[in-house]
Order: sequence, then C-alpha cells, then structure tokens
Amino acid sequence: MTRRIGTLVRSPPPDKPAFLRPLRPTRNLTEEIVERIAGEIRSGRLAPGAKLPTEQKLMHAMRVSRTVVREAVAALRAEGLVTTRQGSGAFVAADARRSAFRIDPDGLSSISDVLNVMELRVAVEVESAALAAERAKSWQIAAIMQALADVDAAIAGGDSAVKEDFAFHRAIAEGTLNPQFGEFLAFLGQHVIPRHSIRTTLATPAEQHSYLARIQKEHRRIAEAIRNRDGTEARRAMRAHLAKSLERYRQLAERAGEPA
Repeated sequence: MTRRIGTLVRSPPPDKPAFLRPLRPTRNLTEEIVERIAGEIRSGRLAPGAKLPTEQKLMHAMRVSRTVVREAVAALRAEGLVTTRQGSGAFVAADARRSAFRIDPDGLSSISDVLNVMELRVAVEVESAALAAERAKSWQIAAIMQALADVDAAIAGGDSAVKEDFAFHRAIAEGTLNPQFGEFLAFLGQHVIPRHSIRTTLATPAEQHSYLARIQKEHRRIAEAIRNRDGTEARRAMRAHLAKSLERYRQLAERAGEPA
C-alpha cells in the first residue's frame, strides 16, 4: 500500500496488471488510457498479438464509460498500436513498436503550432461535412443537432465549450458512415480546439463570449446544411468555418506577439 497527500492509493492485486487501476478524475480520461496502454505496449509488457482486456473489463477496472474506452481504442488504432477484429476484440499490433505518425498535444505550445493542425483539419473536415450531408442516418443528424445545442448550453453557462465543440465535429465525422473520419479526429484529440489561447489573449469574459458566439453561428450554418442534405453547402460552410478559424488564430498570434 502506498500513500499520497490526501489520498490513499491501493496497489492492484498481484493478478491484475498495473495499467488496469482506476483513473484519476483530474486527467483527460481517454488520454490517460491511451498513455497507459501505449506504455505497456512500448515496454514489451503487452506483446505483439496479445489481446487487450474486454471493453467491460476496462470500464470496470478503470471506472470509465464505454465511450471513453472506445475513444481510447480508436486512438490506439490510429497510432498503429492495436488492431481490432470483429467479434473478437482488440489486439496489440504485430508492428506496434514501429513509430507511427502522431501529433503530440504537449507540442502544441504556440498558436503557430495550432495553425499547422488547423490546416490539416481543413483537408479532412471539409469533405467530411459534405459526406455527412449525403450519407448520415436520421439519428446521426439528430446527434449533430444535439451536439450543436450542447455547445449553445456550454457557452450560455460561461464555459469555453472545448468538449462540446469537439463532440460537434466528431458527430459530423461519424455521419460520413466512414469510420476513418471519426478515428482521425479521435487521433487528433480535443487539443485541436485550443481554447487556452483565447483565455490568455482575449481580455474580458464578454469578449470571449462574443468570440464563441461567432463560432457557433458558423457551426449552425454547417449543421443546417447537413440537415437539409445539401452537400455543396455543407462543404462550403465547413470550409468557411475553418478558414475563419485560421484567420482568428492568426490574429491571436499577432496579438500575442507570436509568428504565425
């Protein structure tokens, strides 16, 4: 048994891998699961071909939701660390120790770094919006509209709406019926919507609220185009949204004295 300040942390039973201990609530849960399992794979403690614990076991052991577990597995797949087999579960990839393309959220320390990722998003999400307009099932369109409403509620409550904004874009990606779009956004993670730059650059809460309201107006145009099954307008609206986002971040970079 080990002791931390204000917290008593019990060591896992001998027959239970260390990475299956409960997660700390202060961390991003998906990122912590990815970090733990990736560490086990890269260290060799989870060998190529090894089967990961079931969704149910991961949920119970780490005390997280099914959604968190699935997002983590999707991110691990995007990093080339695991593969999934229909009806069989997730397995450590045969070439898991090969270095895969990834974006380190800790490396996005400046607005200019964010601009590079934003340009990558433009290349993917413009087409994602058009495909969602053409292919999304009725329940997926309902999920997009609900995600839009969730952003409204978060902004009204004075929140920066990072989680809700990301969920909106994920809902659109899932509406393409191509799982690669959703997995790509899961791979990028919530750091592609870096509200911390707004908090440190915009002077007042009113200024921040106005900024987020403008973004939400753009979101609404995208969502309406998808609901109306207008792929051309959805593509145009998403391109305009991301182009304006690029310009906003460039302006933030100038105000912060950073190169853009």
